[in-house]
Amino acid sequence: MPSQPVTPRRTATPLVLDASIAGCWAFHDEDHPSADLALARLRTAEAVVPALWWFEVRNILVVNERRQRITEAETAVFLRDLARLPIAVDREPESSEVLRLARTHRLSVYDAAYLELAQRSRADLATLDADLKRAAQAEGVTVVAAIA
Repeated sequence: MPSQPVTPRRTATPLVLDASIAGCWAFHDEDHPSADLALARLRTAEAVVPALWWFEVRNILVVNERRQRITEAETAVFLRDLARLPIAVDREPESSEVLRLARTHRLSVYDAAYLELAQRSRADLATLDADLKRAAQAEGVTVVAAIA
């Protein structure tokens, strides 16, 4: 049985956010126009993420705690603020499509999960990953990008 897409509550086209975008939000020295645009779009659009995003974001934070780029207290504040954003977690990927995307575009299964979710949810994809961007464009998924 195919899984149902997560339906956004807001009116604008939903976004699928990958962890690279959240990483930019966490660190002031990793400012990126596409991450800024994704955050601005959350004023009118809901985001949806695959379940693995929860782990990826926390891994980025803990790794950077070890590098002393962020403190435990800053991690806690960031996670609190992140939880206030309109981000829904999708826990039902379409397995065969994730595998097809990974094989076709030579993506990790993790990255293919973001792309599959964007397709299924008819959402734009916000990522800084070049391979994932190329695959999304090849599959007809709009990639959130700031105009330079």
